[in-house]
Amino acid sequence: MKFIVSSTYLLKQLQVLGGVINSNNTLPILDNFLFDLNGNALTVSASDLETTMTAKLEVESDDVGNIALPARLLLDTLKTFPEQPLTFTQEENNTVEISSNHGKYALAYADGNEFPNAVALENPSKVEITGHILATAITNTIFATGNDDLRPVMSGVFFQFGSDGLTFVATDAHKLVKYGRTDIKAAQTAEFIMPKKPLNLLKSILGGSEEEITVEYNESNAKFTFENTELICRLIDGKYPNYEAVIPKENPNRLIIDRNQFLNSVRRVSIFSNKTTHQIRLKIAGAELNVSAEDVDYSNKAEERLTCDYQGDDMQIGFNSRFLSEMLNNMNANDVSLEMSLPNRAGILTPIDGLEEGESVTMLVMPVMLNN
Repeated sequence: MKFIVSSTYLLKQLQVLGGVINSNNTLPILDNFLFDLNGNALTVSASDLETTMTAKLEVESDDVGNIALPARLLLDTLKTFPEQPLTFTQEENNTVEISSNHGKYALAYADGNEFPNAVALENPSKVEITGHILATAITNTIFATGNDDLRPVMSGVFFQFGSDGLTFVATDAHKLVKYGRTDIKAAQTAEFIMPKKPLNLLKSILGGSEEEITVEYNESNAKFTFENTELICRLIDGKYPNYEAVIPKENPNRLIIDRNQFLNSVRRVSIFSNKTTHQIRLKIAGAELNVSAEDVDYSNKAEERLTCDYQGDDMQIGFNSRFLSEMLNNMNANDVSLEMSLPNRAGILTPIDGLEEGESVTMLVMPVMLNN
């Protein structure tokens, strides 16, 4: 088999697919890209058994065939070429020769038939969603997922599709994020848990994209189709915790504050907090918010006073500064609202502005016990 393709065009597609390949694969064949040629249509695939990604490329050829080429070697070679046509030719001695304007390079290939086939989804449900909306939903939730191998359901993002809109939820038991869209609706109600790796791949490809993504899903797999690319992944098996039950409904104490000012204050003060608990104290009275932290072991302490808009009873509440700053950092708003009921109940953080129509973000941060 033989085909001609632009070097930069091929590199761009392969770099996207390369994100699927693990650094330590159990099956050696998974260290390769599968090239499947059918006339002037070349389909390139990469897989780690859980996730398979495929891209369709246009090339010059009238051959048919399939081979597996070493991913690392191919990417490293392509990165060094300026824009030019490259000719790939399959040789007798189990090598593929790449001819450029200045030289020839031979690399060994494996049999393409050894490459695992992607899963075919049987009678899937389907929903259309714009690329940048999906990327925004992933960005808003993925940072709150857990890394606990004993609770695999919490290591992914929970997708809830229904006739009233789409909801994306992530939690690690310390913080919880719920991102909703009421401007997109699904025909059938469905729930599934998406693993982190394919979500990170989608996030990096789809940021700012205006094209429509088709999401198909059944009990065990999900498939994302857009432009010339297709991503199929296995879903996380298990039942997601009832997150609605942990979101406190009655929160009479409401603090409104400039997000940047609050974030910078939390970051500065947390430098002086205890290195194991990262505890900071918020003391709110009238229109004043007092942010403080103390590391008793080293006699380090810090305190800042901020002006805010506050309705409610005077209160003191403790938070883990890492979770709080991570949440504030992942919001697009100028002003945020922090709603609280009691010092031992979760606080609810929501943006006041910066949201599109039909978009909602609710973040829940668990308090820590204050040691007086």
